[in-house]
Amino acid sequence: MCEKIKKVNSWLSAVFGDQPVPQFEVTTRTVDILYQLAQSSEARCSDTAHLIEDFKQKTSEYQADAAHLQEVLLQGVGLSSASLSKPAADYVSALVDNVMVLGVRDTSLASLMPAVNNLTSEHLKAEKSNEQLERELRALRKRLGATLMLRGTLQEDIEKTIKFETVESAKAEERMLNMDFVTAKARELSNHRERSEAQLVARKMDKSITHQAIVQLSEEVGALKNQIMPLKKKLEPYMDLSPSPSLAVVKIEEAKRELAALDSQLEKNTDGSRCAEKPNNAPEKETGALHGSES
Repeated sequence: MCEKIKKVNSWLSAVFGDQPVPQFEVTTRTVDILYQLAQSSEARCSDTAHLIEDFKQKTSEYQADAAHLQEVLLQGVGLSSASLSKPAADYVSALVDNVMVLGVRDTSLASLMPAVNNLTSEHLKAEKSNEQLERELRALRKRLGATLMLRGTLQEDIEKTIKFETVESAKAEERMLNMDFVTAKARELSNHRERSEAQLVARKMDKSITHQAIVQLSEEVGALKNQIMPLKKKLEPYMDLSPSPSLAVVKIEEAKRELAALDSQLEKNTDGSRCAEKPNNAPEKETGALHGSES
């Protein structure tokens, strides 16, 4: 643990240099984390140092090769960088730039042609990829246009739906208010009806004089009148005949029995009501006429 703390302190001092090291809580976990960071930092620094040394070595090798080539050109051909004309220097500079771009080791055709071919194939691939991307872009633009149109339509539908919901909400609220009013009114009428029924029961009102009972009696009276009409029509042919004592007596007795039955039924239906019309008035007159003719 002490060795780890010493290594962490030395690493932090090297990292911050002249600046003071920030205070931190010294625990087993923090020391372990800082110790791992110190080891990783030292490993990266070592790798970087080796890489720098390698670059320096390659630089020295390239410089030695360049000096050797310059000496060969100067001694064998008699050319130097100072003796080249400006166009030739420009060509050489362009050739060097091309070699650097192509990433080849020298300017020979065996190195340049494959690099140019590779670059050309990469260019063709890039063009094909660009064309494919353009087709996809056009398709995406079409889809984007359709999506925007759909979005506009959906937005309009949403606005219409919101307006419709607002109107329907107002109508529903109005219906609820009307329903509350109708419910309260129905409750009030029900209470009033119950009080009225209680008052009628307290006053011992006869149900036979109610509107419904009177309407029912009127319907029954109308039905009895309809039953009497055929009897009247049966008696009409006998009104003009000469009196026959035996036949008149038989007819009179039959008419009396029918009228008595009708009177009894009518009295039962009216249940003592004096307001209904007696249906035996006309038949009694006819009977009286028959008695007169018999006499």
